[in-house]
Amino acid sequence: MLRRLAAMDDRRPRIAAIGDRDPALLTHREVDAAIALLQPSAECSWLATTDGRAARAEGFDGVWLLPGSPYRDDEAAYAVTAWCLRTRTPFLGTCAGFQYACVVLARELAAVAGAAHAEGDPGATDPVVQRLACSLYGETRTVRPVPGTRLAAICGEQPFDGFHWCGYGLAPAHARRLERAGVLISADAPDAGSEAIELPGHPFFLATAFQPQVGSSRAQAPHPLLAALVQAAAAHSRRAPT
Repeated sequence: MLRRLAAMDDRRPRIAAIGDRDPALLTHREVDAAIALLQPSAECSWLATTDGRAARAEGFDGVWLLPGSPYRDDEAAYAVTAWCLRTRTPFLGTCAGFQYACVVLARELAAVAGAAHAEGDPGATDPVVQRLACSLYGETRTVRPVPGTRLAAICGEQPFDGFHWCGYGLAPAHARRLERAGVLISADAPDAGSEAIELPGHPFFLATAFQPQVGSSRAQAPHPLLAALVQAAAAHSRRAPT
């Protein structure tokens, strides 16, 4: 299947990997390696948040909102997440992408007035994304998927090691608000709290605090979450008007 897709470039789904590339960062070098693994089955490329296309990602079949906050254009990162929500475009957020997705869902679905991220708005009195009690920069934690969720279907129901490079996470009170608004908290981990969120009614809207691309430089195939994004983007491409 991958060979057939590689032989027909015009049929490969287009995925925008949105973030501000810094090759000095391990996590971004691993994004590069992950993109190389995806290339046989998808046209995946970096798109800086300052690129005029980033806020809407029109012409792309899927969006991967990458680690690396604060972004050079935070508003573009929020906007493209909301755009994927409204247009039902497949979306995967990892690390900072997870955090920004939590803020957008609080704004769009949970009607949280002034929903904020403590990193970008340190004066916020009740931020949706708050500073973690224990920073997880370069740390591995045991991620525990919730059975029956999309994350568990993709990654399996057994706990697994997840690499983190973050100091912020979803505030527990806002996690409950998101759940009441229809968002699934599909994994947790010690010190990190909520590890993954997903939207059951969306074709593919999933975000993780852990970084699934780390390890790609040594892998022979893309992480299952990235492969699932490609599959969702391919399905979106077939549905999109020509």
